[in-house]
Order: sequence, then C-alpha cells, then structure tokens
Amino acid sequence: MAFVPGQRWISNAEPELGLGTVVRLDGRNVQVLFATAGVLRHYAMHAAPLARAEFRIGQKVAGQKRSFVIEHVSEADGLLTYHAAGGSLSEAELDDAQPISRADERLLSARVDAPDRFDFRRDALTRRAEAMRAPSFGLACARIDLIPHQLRVAEIVAQRQPPRALLADEVGLGKTIEAGMILARLLASGRVERALVLAPGSLTSQWLIELLRRFNLSFALFDEERCEAIEVADAARNPFEDEQCVIADIGWLAAAPKRAAQLGDAPWDLVVVDEAHHLEWSPLASSASYALVERLAMASPGLILLTATPQQLGRSGHFARLRLLDPARYADLDAFAAEADGYVRLSAVAAQLLDAQALSPNERAELETRFAADADLLDLLARYDTDRAAHAPALLDALIDRHGTGRVMFRNRRAQIGGFPRRLAAIDALDGSALDEAQRQSLLAEFHADAQAHAAHVELDYGNDPRLPWLVGLIEKLAGEKLLLICRSQAKVLALEDALRTRSGAKVARFHEGMTILQRDRNAAFFAEPDGARVLLCSEIGSEGRNFQFAHHLVLWDLPLDPDLLEQRIGRLDRIGQRHDISVHAAAFTGTAQHALLRWYHEGLDALRSSPSDGREILRRFGARLLAEAERHALGGEEADAEVDSLIAETAAAHRELSDLVNAGRDRLLELAGERQARGQVLAGALQAQDADTAADDFVLALFEQFGVDSEETGPRTCVLDPEYLSTDGFPGLKDGPQQVTFDRATALAREELPLLRLDHPLVLGALDLLLESEQGNAGLLIDAALPPRTALLECVFVLGCVADRRLDVGRFLPPLPLRMVVDTRLTARNDYAPNPASLARAKEQPIDAARYRPLLAKLVPPMLAACETQARGLAATEIGHALAAAERELGAAQARLVALAKVNPSVREEEITALADELDALRAALATATPRLDAIRFVCSQDIAAR
Repeated sequence: MAFVPGQRWISNAEPELGLGTVVRLDGRNVQVLFATAGVLRHYAMHAAPLARAEFRIGQKVAGQKRSFVIEHVSEADGLLTYHAAGGSLSEAELDDAQPISRADERLLSARVDAPDRFDFRRDALTRRAEAMRAPSFGLACARIDLIPHQLRVAEIVAQRQPPRALLADEVGLGKTIEAGMILARLLASGRVERALVLAPGSLTSQWLIELLRRFNLSFALFDEERCEAIEVADAARNPFEDEQCVIADIGWLAAAPKRAAQLGDAPWDLVVVDEAHHLEWSPLASSASYALVERLAMASPGLILLTATPQQLGRSGHFARLRLLDPARYADLDAFAAEADGYVRLSAVAAQLLDAQALSPNERAELETRFAADADLLDLLARYDTDRAAHAPALLDALIDRHGTGRVMFRNRRAQIGGFPRRLAAIDALDGSALDEAQRQSLLAEFHADAQAHAAHVELDYGNDPRLPWLVGLIEKLAGEKLLLICRSQAKVLALEDALRTRSGAKVARFHEGMTILQRDRNAAFFAEPDGARVLLCSEIGSEGRNFQFAHHLVLWDLPLDPDLLEQRIGRLDRIGQRHDISVHAAAFTGTAQHALLRWYHEGLDALRSSPSDGREILRRFGARLLAEAERHALGGEEADAEVDSLIAETAAAHRELSDLVNAGRDRLLELAGERQARGQVLAGALQAQDADTAADDFVLALFEQFGVDSEETGPRTCVLDPEYLSTDGFPGLKDGPQQVTFDRATALAREELPLLRLDHPLVLGALDLLLESEQGNAGLLIDAALPPRTALLECVFVLGCVADRRLDVGRFLPPLPLRMVVDTRLTARNDYAPNPASLARAKEQPIDAARYRPLLAKLVPPMLAACETQARGLAATEIGHALAAAERELGAAQARLVALAKVNPSVREEEITALADELDALRAALATATPRLDAIRFVCSQDIAAR
C-alpha cells in the first residue's frame, strides 16, 4: 500500500469509524486518525486492514457543509480532489461519514456470490447489531457465574459517568470478578481505551491470568526489565504509553520515583487499585504508594479501589480511600467521623423500618432531624404508626438516598449474600513422640522457610516424611473423591508428586507456577474428568484465581502465616454455587511449630470453619509473637503448650472483640442501598437470555464454516473447531491447531481451558469483521420460481452508521444497524418479500451464469437502487428517532434522578450531573448525523425473465 500523509482511508475491520486520515509514516508503520470517532490507530503497512477511500464519477460526496455528485477526479502528489460544476473538494475536506460501497459495482459487473451468502451476510449484520446494543456486550463471553451481587455492582459502576467506586466486599465474594466485569464492559463499549491495574507484586500474575482467561482481556505486565527494554529503542519514550492496558506492581513503582513519574505522565481512562488498604495515609503524611495513586486519581476520570478490610477497623484508613475517590467531598477527617457515627445510629433505625417496627422517641427524633427540609416526609413520619407496613418503604428509601457513602462504596457480606457451603474442619493431631530429632529439625526448617515472604529453598524429600502415611491414608479413606492439595511452593509439589507415585496408586496431577498456562489447563482438565486424577497438587501461586468447586475436599499440607492466604486457599472450593459441604483436612505432629500454627488458626480464629474478616488485623497484632511461640513450642516440646494456650486465648478474645465491633458498626444503610439498587437487573436478564439462545450457537459455527473451519460435537453445546481447511491466514485464533470450545456457561466454568463462545468473544468478533469487511455475500442474483411472471425485485441492505467519539458508546442506542429495502420495477416497496427456500437450494446446487444478465442489470438496477436509497433514508430517520428517544429516556431519567438526589445527598458531585448532561448533548448531535450506506444488494427475478 502506498500511503501519503493527508490521504483518506477506511478501516475494513471498523467501518463505523468513518474516513480516517493518514497523519504520519513511521518506518514500516502508518498512523491513521479517525477524528470524529476520536481514535488514533497504528498499523503495519504490509498488513493494514484498510481500503483507500476513492470515490468515482457519479458518486455523491460531502464536506465543508456542501455536497455534490462527482463529475471529475484529479490527483496530485498522491492526493485526490473531486470536482463538479458547483466547485471542488480535496479529500482532506471530506466529512468523515461518507456512503462507501462497492456492492452495486459488483452486481452491475455480474460478479456475484451464491444467494445464500447474501442472506448470511444480512444475518451477520443483524446479530452484530443486536450484540452491540445489548447491555451485556463485552460480558456475554466472560467465564463468570451469574451471581446477582457481582452483576449488580458491575452494572451500576459501569454505567457511572465517570466510574469511581470502592469495592469492599468481604473475602471470597469476588471483588476481582466485579472489577474485571467493569473493565470488560467499559473496554468493549469504547468508554475506556487505556486502563491501568495496580496490585501487590504477588498478585500481578493472578490479575494477568484472570483478565485473560475469564474476560478475554489482553493486558501487558510491566516491570523494570520491560521498561528498560522499551527505552533502549527510544530513550525519550514513556514506556507506559507503549501499551493500552497495563498491569504493574505498585510496590515496585512506589520504590522507583522515575517510573512513578512516568506512570503519572501517561494518560489513563481508568485506574484499578487492588489491596487498597495497604495505601497508608494520615493527615500529616502519606506513603509513596498512596501519593502515586493520589496523583493518578486526580488525573484519571475513572478509579476503582478494591479492599476487603472493614471500615470499622480503621476509620482514618477508610477516609483515606474515600478521599482518593472524591477529595472535595471527603476533605475533613473529623467531619467524616461525625458523619459516619450518624450512619451507625441510623442503622438501628433502618432495621426497625425494614421490619416495620415501632420507633422509639430517640429514633423518631433522629428521622425528624434528617427529614427537616421535606414536609412530605415529615407528614409520612407522623402517620407512620397508622400503617407501618405501607409507610416504611418510603421512609427507608428516603434514608438510603441521604446515605453519604452509599453511592461510592459497595460492600456485600457473606451472611447477607448466602449460598455458601458449610466448612467442616477435619484436623488430625499426630503423635509427636514418634518423631526422631532429625525429623523434628526438618519440620522446623520447613516452618522457617514457609514463614518467609518468599519461599526459601529447602531440600525436600517426602519419601520418608512422617506426614506421608497420614496423607496416603486420607487418599485411601476418601476413595472415589477428588482431593485438592495446596502447599507453599513448586518444590513441595514436585516432592509430593514423587512420594505419592511410589506410595499411592491414586492418579495424581500437578499445578504450579513453573508450568505453562497450557500445561496447567491440561492438568486441571485431567483433574476435572470423572476418571481423571483424584489428587491435584497445587502450589500457592498456582492455585490463585482457579475454580475447583467440583471437588469438596481440601488438603492443607502446610499453612500460610497470612490468614488472607489461608482464606484464598479455602476459597478455591468454598465458593458461591458449591453444592457440597467443604471438608478442610489438616494434620500436624504435636510439639511442632506446625501444630502451634494449626491450633492458632483453628482455636484462635476458627479460620478453618469460618471466614474471619479481621484476619489481617489479628496478624498485625499477634504475627510476630505467633512465630516466636511456635518456634519455642517446637524447641521446647509439648511442655511449651502453656505459652501457646495463652496466645490462642488472647487471639480468640481479640477476634471476638473485633467481630463484635464490626457487627455493631455495620452500616445497614449501605447494605440496604446495594439491595435496593439490585431491583430489576437488566444485565442479568440479558446474560440469561444469551445463555438460552441456542440458535446463536448454530450461527457462530456457520460463520466459522464460511472460512473453512469445521466443527465436531464432543458434548452438549461443546465441540472441536478444526482449522485444517482454513481458507485465509487472517482468521483470528486457532494458530495452534484444533481448539475445543463450548457454548455452555456451566461447562466453561468447570473447564477453564474451554472458551465460552458468544457474539462478543474475540474469536467470533474477529470472524465477523473478516466476513463483513470483505465483499463476501454483498452482491447476489437469484431466480425465484415462486415469483409471478414478469417480476423483478431489487433487495438492498443498508447499514445505518453513526460516526462518533467511541467514548459516547453510541452502539447501545444505535449500533451499525442493517436496513433492508426491496422494490420492484415500478419502484414500489416490496419489503414483505421472502426468498423461496427451494429456489435458494437450487441456486446453491446450480450456479447462475450471471454474465448474461449484465444488460438487464444495467437497465433496471440504477433506478431501483435510487428508490431503495430514498426508502432507506426514510427508515433511517425513524430509527434515529427511536435511538434519540431511548437516549433521552435513559440519560434524561438518570440526570433527573441525580439532580433530585443532589439536594439531599452530598456525595452526588456536580461533575456527575454535568457529565450526564454533556453526554446527552453529544449523543443528540452524533445520532443526528447517522447516515445509511449500501452494504449488500441482490437482484431477484422470475423464471420467465431468466429464460429470455
């Protein structure tokens, strides 16, 4: 391709972007700006999916607020100028939206495809439009369970303008899933193009895998080595501008001022910060990581913070996180503390209203103070006792509206959500007197290694380990059951595998960070198969983010020091949707450090049977002492039990105190706000409908068949895609050969190596783009035996497209929409026409000699096409009206709601209201410019005309 700056090109993959302008040539790359859409694309010259926007004589072009039919085209220095009697337009002056089509040329020159391909192209356009308009676009193919509270959070936050929220669900309720859904939805809709995820170093790989495997999102993992490699090529380049979607270790950045500055200089649409409770702040000082996030929060419109730490365990810390979201609203710690105290008092009032119970004088006085400015609410409160059940909901809704943090913070509790299995602690205290000194020293050395922040190297030989008989006995005892065993390191996994292969006949699989993703997938699938591995040996990192809930026996070969890590291990099985009670198996020899740690967890925190929300705080208070007492216990033998007993008793007392504090300080209004917002979830309904649409399965497989990809069913809604006869190198995916896929959500959740195919999956979207950017099916000729004699019809499919800034997400109201028009030779509309199936089948078997129809086509098609264009413009105006009405309804209602809410809730920022108003104005302007362009055309005639 010969590119020249100033030329106009159109993206075959994204024609809805309109005409682009070549702005720069950089070696073998070309930069094309799609100005109206606000998109700058970088392409490799040799493989750019671009077509030159060249208009021919007789076509209409528009620009500079005028339009004309081209009478002459001139070229100078690679740039075109279009001329007519009324003047001229250089290609640089053309509007970005132009009617570009070659379908009519193909028909007039008798270069046609089989008639059924025309119908398939139209079906593809329709299905793509439906997928883009759905509120689930970007999420339908996500490997997620349809859990109401997660869908609710994702739906609400993704609709916010801009999205700024604190996700504070309890451990195990899926904050990462919620954040991933928000990212997937915003990236798919175009409202976010550059996204940054900051997480502790131990979690960055988990984020990378979770986003890729669950949400099909490709993020780049940045570290110092990657940044240095980028700077070698160009020392002046900001490394963080090299990728659109980035994951980075916040600890590394906080310790590297140069990288932190570069990160802050790069533009981001959305920043996600995991483990936000580690960001330290006080009125006098803040940590480097907090300062980094604060700078990003001020520059980036979107901010999502994730934390499981309850605000009751550190009000200043909670305030610090909220001020990142809205520094103007949360500017004074003392004022926030007083406000929070008021919400705690209101929790008791909310509980009374929720149950329609009588209010005490103090409770009534509290409500009178809150509702002082609203005479209607005061009147309703005065009449409350006359009919409590009738009046309570309105009073409760009014309280929720006035809740300060209810709009920025989402906190779901396990007790509130429900649906979790019971945890059964199966603990074995092995006889420590049977150990010799070498065995004791070996266990102590292993304990010391496990207590390190990073697994230390220890020589491991589990063939003669004293714990091995217990493990082998457990495997034999649970014959027929699947056992997930989790331990600290890859070295332990390998040592255990060697030991079990010689001591147990059970099939064993391994799963650790030293394996490739493909190897992990295969071993996980082997474990999932009914006759596959009975035991899966997992390392700590290898188990992160995985769902093994088809098993319900967890074996803890060792114990992590961090209660959150223990919860993460148990969370692999203890998940919403688990249909069995979870048995947590652990054993330790008495008189060892491992036994002291096991007792501390079981008797002090009850962590094997419950999910303690204060684990991190307990570890902060007792962690150092726990290590010292465990070692003293191991060195002193069973005589040191008294010291361990004392530690456990103090831990249990502190745990009860903190649990009571959390429960007493529960913000019921916050929980009720979440429950109220859950009413009428649109997202959940859309996902359920798509799960049930088996016709879409057939369409996707037929789409793949267009490119020579065969499919073979291997199970219900599951098949293998075979690219052996693939007809093009441009087909997305399948580079490594046959790929098994599924259309069933339950199967995808159980088999994480299987993609869940929906119309928004990258594999399907890529195939759709490949089809629709080509000429395949855009011109057809059909002899219809069912038509009356001397009948000829022209069937046209126009695409109503709107060129606009992608951040407006115009597709939710008006996606590229196919408009079908049919006229006869009298230029009368015949839109009720449907091709005769028998004629279609015959045309597929006996190709038509289209060349002999050229004279007839040249005579009849031009006036018929003009009539179709006139009809299309009329229908387009109707569809634009529907889209404008939908935008007015949705955004107008949201704006009116925010304006009303702002009067009683200080958390509603003026920027939110202004952003909604600006968005609605921009949508009105953009939708009004939508124009239909011809995409496909088919000439249909009766048999007598064909016989001439």
